[in-house]
Amino acid sequence: MDVDVILARIRVQAAERAIRITDHAREEMEEESITLAEVLVAIANGQIIENYPDHKRGSCCLLYGLTARKRPLHVVCTTSLPQLVIITAYVPVPPKWIGPTERRAI
Repeated sequence: MDVDVILARIRVQAAERAIRITDHAREEMEEESITLAEVLVAIANGQIIENYPDHKRGSCCLLYGLTARKRPLHVVCTTSLPQLVIITAYVPVPPKWIGPTERRAI
């Protein structure tokens, strides 16, 4: 499936609040003081930077977007379920990330 179609579907699900947040995502969000409102804004203006259509736990993607205060966020979420599942959300920082969309080579 085309990433533009996937992104449009994710945005509709987020806007309709057809979402579920995993315990892992909730813990990460709490640890980094990320609110659900920030995640929703990041999804609304974000882009898919990595797509995992064949992931062993189901198709998902890594989305990058900015909060209203321009804080970069990464959101990992499902891409093919009737409900959007937020798997995790975090601020991309070194050493794993060189910039918000560029992963450091291993």
